[in-house]
Amino acid sequence: MAVTIGTNAGFVAVAPVDDPTGNATIALDTNAWATKDTSPADIVKITEIGWWCDNATEEANFEVGLYNHDAGSDTPDDLLFSDTVNAKGTDAGWKTVSVNWSIDPSTVYWIAVQLDDTATATNIDRQVGGSGRSSYDNNVAALPVQFSPSATYDFPVAIYAVYSTEEETGYMNPNSKFWG
Repeated sequence: MAVTIGTNAGFVAVAPVDDPTGNATIALDTNAWATKDTSPADIVKITEIGWWCDNATEEANFEVGLYNHDAGSDTPDDLLFSDTVNAKGTDAGWKTVSVNWSIDPSTVYWIAVQLDDTATATNIDRQVGGSGRSSYDNNVAALPVQFSPSATYDFPVAIYAVYSTEEETGYMNPNSKFWG
């Protein structure tokens, strides 16, 4: 399977489980990578962010975030949400973080990940020649408040956001009594 927006990159209804086996990899250590996608028309929120770690490397912290879109330069702009303390582990595979971020429907966003340095280069899958857009900011110790792209490419990177189309509703026991 290739790295594909809507399947194992960008906004997805269900988290991917298989290796995306992109046709290339790129180093993630000390870089922030972001994948561009338009949120679905029926989206209410994001519930999970994930990225594919292609190789087993040393433990490090990673961050996930969501950026708005700079239409003028077609790049990520301001950091809207982030989760900054997440253990990568030492194995290859999907690295995930549960989030609860309300976002707007039919809006261009950039889903991002940043990884601290590992002694052995940690790689993420990409799909050269695939449909999508990605951008990176190199030599960063955290997701920047404002993304400053070192480069932008016309291929997707294996970073996804699981979305929900339903608002959470509370349950009220019909047998409960309210005192006022």
